[in-house]
Amino acid sequence: MATYTHGHHESVLRSHSNRNIANSAAYLKPYLDPGARLLDVGAGPGTITIDFASHVEHVTATEVGDAELALVKGLAQREGVRNIDFAVEDVHALSFADGTFDVVHTHQVLQHVADPVQALREMKRVTKPGGIVAARDADYAGFLWFPLAPELTDWLQLYRDAARANGGEPDAGRRLLSWARAAGFEDVKASASTWCYATPEEREWWGGMWADRILESALARQLVDSGAADRARLEGISAAWRRWAESSDGWYLIPHGEVICRA
Repeated sequence: MATYTHGHHESVLRSHSNRNIANSAAYLKPYLDPGARLLDVGAGPGTITIDFASHVEHVTATEVGDAELALVKGLAQREGVRNIDFAVEDVHALSFADGTFDVVHTHQVLQHVADPVQALREMKRVTKPGGIVAARDADYAGFLWFPLAPELTDWLQLYRDAARANGGEPDAGRRLLSWARAAGFEDVKASASTWCYATPEEREWWGGMWADRILESALARQLVDSGAADRARLEGISAAWRRWAESSDGWYLIPHGEVICRA
């Protein structure tokens, strides 16, 4: 496994807990059958997972460790959702039998794993013949924003370098089709969608979250410990995020690649 660059600081979970089917898996929704068994690889805080549970018969949520899995377990308990089970798994070598699931889903995971092609092979293996493997990942090189700020350009390069140092590929979105084909899928539907933050509320949420994340998350510790950036540089980036959030002209676009792969 590669190292998860973001970590699980509160500022990271603040971002991930905003996700649901509508904003993060709309491309998969037409393929969700009420009788389906779905595997959610890398469930994170579980908000997409819980949403899936209201659309299919059963969901299995996985994470890389017990501490990470506790997040989705806790949310399911608080929401009273009972058609979910949980497993600690390595996506490169899943423990499930061949053809166990109707749908296998992963969101913002392949950019972090050591071997995304092997991960997709494993997801294909545990999917029933004719079933669906779905993946969506951001593409950091395609991020766009206004007003421009050199500190935010610096932030993006620092993040991309850190992700690659951890064995990941931050520009994963554009590679999903290629990875799926290399994994042996012949029937692949590739698409794209975006997140866009432009209202005052969206800017406050996104900019404020990253202003904290660049100072307090695992990414911040990695940058300082590796010598890639010092605290003063990160504080300058944090201040730039807050200036962006306060700008009435502020606009931010995040592109994602998506694939629907028929097993």
